[in-house]
Amino acid sequence: MKYKSINWVVAAAVAGVFFLTGCAGTAHIEKDNAVDFSRYQTYAWMEKPNVEGEKSTRNNELIEANIRNSVNNELIKKGWKEVAAQPDIMLNVELLVEKNEVEQKDAVYSPSYTRSYYNRFSGRVVTLYYPGQFVGYDSYATTVKEGTITITLVDNKTDKTVWQGWTTSELNGGRITGKEIDRSVKTIFRKFDTGK
Repeated sequence: MKYKSINWVVAAAVAGVFFLTGCAGTAHIEKDNAVDFSRYQTYAWMEKPNVEGEKSTRNNELIEANIRNSVNNELIKKGWKEVAAQPDIMLNVELLVEKNEVEQKDAVYSPSYTRSYYNRFSGRVVTLYYPGQFVGYDSYATTVKEGTITITLVDNKTDKTVWQGWTTSELNGGRITGKEIDRSVKTIFRKFDTGK
């Protein structure tokens, strides 16, 4: 009995890991294969240009700070350092939140039913249960909010984009949370290769 409960806990933990990694979405990258990334060690953030008519809210500032913190943490793990002057790389991050139509499919089953038969040999009524059978899928479209985080690295000397990574994930509740940001940034940086 003890072993069964341990197996159940392990199975639940593994399912939880798959669920969390599934929420993050898939990361995509584009990079300049001619660039030796091992020579990059320092970076600085690009200043955002002031766009006329664009409103800056405290919520946007908090989201941007969370994204920057997550990216900083991942780059520190790679051995990179943020500097104030003469960085190797200029770094930019963008977040795009948009509505998207997603097709959902629900399995459809026929109703289950029971039938009763009289058994003349035993003199009893026997009831048989017939479970519902799979008959297909019911398809419908729903509107979801998706957030796309894009991280761009620009060589400071050549002013050329050398690496770009992005991931899109469905947002729970319509607004991106700190945990979702952290998961998305980690998903992108799993594909960040600092070798040539």
